[in-house]
Amino acid sequence: MENENTTISLRAANMKDLELLKHWDSQQHVIDADPNDEWEWETELQRYPPWREQLIAELNGKPIGFVQIIDPEKEDSHYWGEIAPNLRAIDIWIGEKENIGKGYGTEIMRQAIAKCFENPSVTAILIDPLESNSRAIRFYEKMGFKFLEHRTFGEDKCAVYMLNRYNWESD
Repeated sequence: MENENTTISLRAANMKDLELLKHWDSQQHVIDADPNDEWEWETELQRYPPWREQLIAELNGKPIGFVQIIDPEKEDSHYWGEIAPNLRAIDIWIGEKENIGKGYGTEIMRQAIAKCFENPSVTAILIDPLESNSRAIRFYEKMGFKFLEHRTFGEDKCAVYMLNRYNWESD
């Protein structure tokens, strides 16, 4: 990370984050990474289903990013379709473009991965960047994710990647 005195932490997102999340959703780099999703923040920030965590990443107490961790088998929209149990899926983004490329995303992702694998029954984590998002794909590959398949979710052509517990623990 940019500075050794930098602390990244994750906390639960809440209604106080509504305007910030809507602002981040309007940033071009966020739109480019996730052009067809409507997050419905006003509703979703008030829901706490047992299969999902929505987290704000903070840098020294200042919000800089968002992480969502879901159980894709239990998630209510069935985005992932029929899927095995004991998996997690992560969505992650940095809110402001000037915070990209400073190592913050790497630390946020490390913490999100650790959070997923705190549950001993979780065997692997899925991610689904757009096929065209080469920067995100390189990032996930550096984090240890392995390519599984190309898949279309709604209008989005994605590259599905997986990080299994064994590969994560052996790094």
